[in-house]
Amino acid sequence: MVSKKGLPVKSSQHGSTKTHVIFGFSQQALATIATSTEVRDIVKLERIGAHSHIRGLGLDDRLEPKPNAQGMVGQIKARKAAGVILKMVQQGRIAGRAILMAGPPSSGKTAIAMGMAQSLGSDVPFTTLSATEIFSLEMSKTEALTQAFRRSIGVRIREESEVIQGEVVEIQIDRSLTGATKTGKLTMKTSDMETIYELGNKMIEGLNKEKVIAGDVILIDKSTGKITKLGKSFTRARDYDAMGADTKFVQCPEGELQTKKQVVHTVSLHEIDVINSRTQGFLALFSGETGEIKSELRDQINSKVADWREEGKAEIVPGVLFIDEVHMLDIECFSFLNRALETELAPIVIMASNRGWARIRGTRYKSPHGVPMDLLDRALIISTSAYSAEEVRTILSIRCEEEDAILTPKALEILTRIASESSLRYEPLSHIIYKQDESVDIGY
Repeated sequence: MVSKKGLPVKSSQHGSTKTHVIFGFSQQALATIATSTEVRDIVKLERIGAHSHIRGLGLDDRLEPKPNAQGMVGQIKARKAAGVILKMVQQGRIAGRAILMAGPPSSGKTAIAMGMAQSLGSDVPFTTLSATEIFSLEMSKTEALTQAFRRSIGVRIREESEVIQGEVVEIQIDRSLTGATKTGKLTMKTSDMETIYELGNKMIEGLNKEKVIAGDVILIDKSTGKITKLGKSFTRARDYDAMGADTKFVQCPEGELQTKKQVVHTVSLHEIDVINSRTQGFLALFSGETGEIKSELRDQINSKVADWREEGKAEIVPGVLFIDEVHMLDIECFSFLNRALETELAPIVIMASNRGWARIRGTRYKSPHGVPMDLLDRALIISTSAYSAEEVRTILSIRCEEEDAILTPKALEILTRIASESSLRYEPLSHIIYKQDESVDIGY
């Protein structure tokens, strides 16, 4: 016997009862089989980090620091100095300079650098690097530093492309008898004109992919054939009784259907290097396996970028390279930094060190902050001081709000004393213990 779905079914009859067995299981056995579902929490992509509460430097329009703003607390002088440097970077008036942020451990050096990165925005390249990251068996130290320098220099490329922008009036698609090829006509209009375009197979697939219908306002790039749906026209608003939350209405474009539009792309020099270094260089940007890049290729790219600058097609955007724990670099790396800061395409290099008088790695000599004197002479030094007990208490309160933790007054005093005696790095462990105990609040 075969079921409706094609499954083999055995029938057996004992007296007046009839049972069916499917794959060796009776209906009574199948009814007792319990299904279990596992519910998992969705983890946010943006995890809470040590500096995730920082939104900027906390400065006003006159570059005067506020006592507590944008997650930054204290360090008034250091934040003001960082704000002046930040303003010069945004205006493009400073490049190829070295800045050293020196202070005791847990005094906010990395926090100030993260605040600068948040204030600069996504348009200005900001590269964060730890000094120990450049030591690798797969890549030389100078190559790692060179790639970090090239990541911190952006190229803003401007290009003009011809586009067709208008409201779709009608789409006609004609299929052949065999169904192999499709042709059609697209009627588009603006407030001043209306035109009919012949469609090929590729454009028809693009329209179907974007689900373009009559009444949509679209933009077509003539060079690439890319179709972008801008929204629905206000003239067709009465045609819909119900609309979704993502429905967007726009005005019907004016003027000519075919116009020229300026497109601005911002890429780093390192991305240009990787794309041109191999045949499948674009895929290496996602895998991260860039390897060594020849200096001859970089020279060719530099000359090409210089030609673009002369033609007005591109401009250089100097960024910021932040090197944390800079005293871990050796003498060869410091020598390379000295030379790299003198080149034309050099970013702002911000270094952080928590050492006082320390030995330079690779030598027997000692120097302030573990940095050679010739590099210190050309660096601007921003000093940070230890946080006071009141500032530590404010930082702990901000971190509790960020991590959705409740802190009792007694626990806050104990954590403040621990942070003053050791460091703020030990405070997040309290939240981990509190989660394991499933307590309502963090207390003692």
